Amino acid sequence: MFKIVLIAALAAIAVGKFLSRAPQLDGRIVGGVNANIEEFPHQVSFLLFGGHACGGSIIANNMILTAAHCTHSSSARIMSIRYGSSLMDEGGTVMDVSEVLQHPSYNPATTDYDISLLKLDGSVVLSHQAKIIQLVPAKTPEGGRSAFVTGWGAISSGGPSSKQLQVVEVNEEDRDACVSAYGGEITERMICFKDAGQDSCQGDSGGPLVSSDGQIGVVSWGYGCADPRYPGVYSHVNNEHLREYIDSNVKVHGSK
Repeated sequence: MFKIVLIAALAAIAVGKFLSRAPQLDGRIVGGVNANIEEFPHQVSFLLFGGHACGGSIIANNMILTAAHCTHSSSARIMSIRYGSSLMDEGGTVMDVSEVLQHPSYNPATTDYDISLLKLDGSVVLSHQAKIIQLVPAKTPEGGRSAFVTGWGAISSGGPSSKQLQVVEVNEEDRDACVSAYGGEITERMICFKDAGQDSCQGDSGGPLVSSDGQIGVVSWGYGCADPRYPGVYSHVNNEHLREYIDSNVKVHGSK
């Protein structure tokens, strides 16, 4: 992360990053352009205490996919989501979260297994502004793909967040090259995308990375912001460990 319409106009988010050399959680779209929710109707805003904290995607009528670092150590009581709006903290529909299904192997020190599912207290009313995004087909091969990432994070390093939904296009980085760039910190549960001058940082975390085939990843972490040396790192939803966790929980807890 969705909907790839207006391809020529879009530029993508990569993964958020700070300047320290430890996994830095993402959230800011750098180098993006304005987008409308009708173009990316799977996108939601994940709220803590009623304010935007992260992104997420609708993967079932009552289930949201986001990053575990967005939910870690927080209670469902303070969580909600806003869907159907292009504007941060405004418009659309707000729904409470009834249960957090954070991957049990999530490691906050390494940001590995960085996915959570949010079970909603009710079902999303589907429309042209709210649609379910399918995950990319199982066993889709890696390599050579482009994808779009969306969110309301900061639009420049250290700058303000965007009120209007933003989108950027990024290209898949060779896995071995990404592992090398990050000194071996990239696991099989991670996948890397980048493009010159375009990336994500705080505020976009948990948002979807999508191609025409479906959702490829979840905004997770990285170093710096739009630093050409360091691709954005996403949770790789087609990894067997993450995919099995998502599919099994949607089967048990999801509604169509």
